[in-house]
Amino acid sequence: MQNRLTRGLAVTGLPLLIAAGAAWLSPDVTAQMSIDADDIGGVVRSNSGPEAGVWVIAETDDLDTRFRKIVVTDVQGRYVVPDLPTAEYQLWVRGYGLADSIPVRGRPGATVDLRASAAASPKEAAEVYPANYWYSLVEVPPPSEFPGTGENGNGISPGMRNQAAWIDGLKQGCQLCHQLGNEATREILNPSNYDSTEAAWAHRVRAGQRGSMMEGYLRRFGEDRAVSMYAEWTDRIMAGEVPDAPPRPQGLERNVVLTMWEWGGETAYIHDEIATDKRDPTINAGGPIYGVEFANDKLVWVDPNTNEAHEVHIPVRDTPGEGDFGSYIDQENLEPSIYWGDELIWDNPGNPHNPMMDADGRIWMTHQIRGPGNPAWCREGSANPYAQHYPMNRAARHAAYYEPATEDVELIDTCFNTHHLQFGYEDVERLYFSSVGPVIGWLDVEVYEETGDAEAAQGWCPIIVDTNGDGRITEWVNRAGELDPTKDKEMGGGWYGIVPDPTAENVVWAASGGVPGQIVRLEVGNNPPETCMAEYYQPPFENADAPIQGYSPRGIDITTDGIVWTALSGSGHMASFDRSQCTVLNGPTATGQHCPDGWMLHATPGPQMKGVTDHGSADFHYYNWVDQYDTLGLGPNIPIATGSTSDSLLAFLPEDEEFVILRVPYPMGFYSRGMDGRIDDPDAGWKGRGVWADYGTNAVWHTEGGKGTQSNLVKFQIRPDPLAH
Repeated sequence: MQNRLTRGLAVTGLPLLIAAGAAWLSPDVTAQMSIDADDIGGVVRSNSGPEAGVWVIAETDDLDTRFRKIVVTDVQGRYVVPDLPTAEYQLWVRGYGLADSIPVRGRPGATVDLRASAAASPKEAAEVYPANYWYSLVEVPPPSEFPGTGENGNGISPGMRNQAAWIDGLKQGCQLCHQLGNEATREILNPSNYDSTEAAWAHRVRAGQRGSMMEGYLRRFGEDRAVSMYAEWTDRIMAGEVPDAPPRPQGLERNVVLTMWEWGGETAYIHDEIATDKRDPTINAGGPIYGVEFANDKLVWVDPNTNEAHEVHIPVRDTPGEGDFGSYIDQENLEPSIYWGDELIWDNPGNPHNPMMDADGRIWMTHQIRGPGNPAWCREGSANPYAQHYPMNRAARHAAYYEPATEDVELIDTCFNTHHLQFGYEDVERLYFSSVGPVIGWLDVEVYEETGDAEAAQGWCPIIVDTNGDGRITEWVNRAGELDPTKDKEMGGGWYGIVPDPTAENVVWAASGGVPGQIVRLEVGNNPPETCMAEYYQPPFENADAPIQGYSPRGIDITTDGIVWTALSGSGHMASFDRSQCTVLNGPTATGQHCPDGWMLHATPGPQMKGVTDHGSADFHYYNWVDQYDTLGLGPNIPIATGSTSDSLLAFLPEDEEFVILRVPYPMGFYSRGMDGRIDDPDAGWKGRGVWADYGTNAVWHTEGGKGTQSNLVKFQIRPDPLAH
């Protein structure tokens, strides 16, 4: 699909009524609706009458960056697009069951009625369905084929122990970097180049600078069997199979206002964004929204007041060489891409990953500043007490921060690998890091500011559980070792999501995926590393004491009263964990499945894949976040998961046990890795609040519009009703 602003516009004969500040009534409307001089409003009708629950999109190229606002029609087909900057807009309608309408020109203050038409066929209607609906047509091998019997058996790798492991691989592997099920992936766009669909898929997973990464993930399944599954899926779609229709927005979903700005460029991979200090949503009020551009080592930002986009390069101290992602970016042996051929579009020795803002408005990020080999003070034999406790030989990503006032970037060495980061609630300013490894690390920012000494300012601890139950950590068995009742035990690894606990000083939680995966509570204590002590919990899986089973936590966040929320990306649940419900916290049984009573699992909306009887949503939840301060307008402490394959954010209302789907209908391909909420004006109601997310896909050219499309920053707001302005 082409971008709306690049295709020809047919406007002849369609009404355009300029009526600044108008209040008007349509013949079939019984309630009055008004618009101001900076709004556009109207009614959407088709031959069936007013169209409820469809999107009206206002889009312009008149500003410094391409700008959009998107709203949903009410039960009578009415809409109001509020607070538009002065410009000429193209307005059009998208909705499930409809064909996209012909764009109409309008300016703020106008009343613009829009004409919609029913889709000519189920296939035309399905073109605008989210990717997860198409991905639900994938047919997963039945439970009877697991564990796999290898190349000489059923083609499934013996490492695939059960169907859950296969589904988790389709999420954590194949959906990890971009959507699957969008038009770019569900079909073969150049079928004449290949002898078969299998050959086309075999090339697809080897193409481009991340081809070796994709192929590596596929080998975990049994490559030929996985290629065959995807090829069969594609063949059915290209032969005309379509998924069931999604529901149109209902209830609160019709109150959503989306505001969008393009940023980053046509090869940008903007991992995620930050708007404020997560501990105080009024920091940086009205200021820029920042994102890290992974593919080209940049920090980018949008000023929502001037509608301008900017960027700055993030340097490295020396050439890092191979890091945690370097082995996947094979620039010498890549197979040509259908989009870019042999062109190398990524240049990212630092691969900055995740941004975080402090109380002074500085932007901290994880960033590879050097090669992965650690200095001597991190290693065994060092006088560093943390290295003596748990030596670290490699760290493929480190830390940096950007000072907006001076536009300077500071690079900070770490012994531990860094991935996500978040500031804690201690009296001292402490920044915690996940590692995608065996430890959790931190930087005492005030110590670093006073001394400039990275070694003196940092610490780290492995995840050691008090399995012998003596109340302290002494000698322990490593992760690969068998449980010893006389010793403690190192548990888990690959810690990905991280969040400090606002109810307990020096406590941080982390999450790691897999089947079943795990979360951990690390109490750093007053004298680390000696006082570090962990508790280890797994989601209920194959657990007779739990009515609902789930797996693969990835993101993690927490409410102000200490309830942990994690999106189970494999099984497709929003899960809460309440530690106060656990009767066992340590000792020989505290090895994961010992507290099913602490967990509550809620299935996320949307279809699941064919052949799956247990829950196995076709959506992917890259991360999740808790809106502690009611920045969205649904209330405080509302957990929100990224619907990374469903073009959405998924807000869960715990009291109602219902989800509110915040869908981004255009351009299709909204793949978010995180979000952040900010309060710009606490006295301005819904207009002074918002949640921010972005298109964080590796392959921005997979989004609607194709090659040449840019990434987008999205602001989500919920107004009191669909016509509020």
